[in-house]
Amino acid sequence: MIRALVAFVFCALVATAAEAHPHVFVDAKEEIVFDATGKMTAIRHIWQFDPAFTAFAVQGLDKNGDGKLSDDELQPLAKVNVESLKDFHYFTRLKVNGVRAPVEAPDEYWLDFHDARLTLFYTLPLKTPTAVGPNTTLEVFDPEYFVAFNFIPQHAITLTGAPAGCKGHYTPPKELDEKTMSLLAAVPADQPNLPDDLADIAATLASVISIRCH
Repeated sequence: MIRALVAFVFCALVATAAEAHPHVFVDAKEEIVFDATGKMTAIRHIWQFDPAFTAFAVQGLDKNGDGKLSDDELQPLAKVNVESLKDFHYFTRLKVNGVRAPVEAPDEYWLDFHDARLTLFYTLPLKTPTAVGPNTTLEVFDPEYFVAFNFIPQHAITLTGAPAGCKGHYTPPKELDEKTMSLLAAVPADQPNLPDDLADIAATLASVISIRCH
């Protein structure tokens, strides 16, 4: 399956783009929502797409020709975004002591178009309210490196409603050497899985957010 956030947009993009990884660049901010008992209940994503992908994605969306993109015009694309992301586990891994916390489908989502860039906002509810454990991490990444996520360190994570003493710490991904980058670039964009050795290396591309409560 094509590596995609927006299935039909990526299919067309890959058909016209050079075969290289990554194809899409995302500036991301994350938020973890807590309930009154101090348990995590949801993950909110704010993902801003690069200008080149945005320009491709918004073609034909201005149905009334007024030169603007309304919420109604953007909503079908937002729906395709979140439905397509399900196939890739939303590029999201929230783990408590090594155990992945399962999530529900997004219960709210929308797209914003500003300064020639699309931003996707969506919320993943946790299936069960979950307490922060000694080793709680949030990873947001594409293990096949079709999509590259970038975080601004001081704005990477917000804890909403968290108990006093809870903090989030962002650890950037490791940088890859030129040889590994070349090997990743040689993998066709429509190849569903990376070779095992490259998959292990690509896993180091994850941005890791650690949550600690004292």
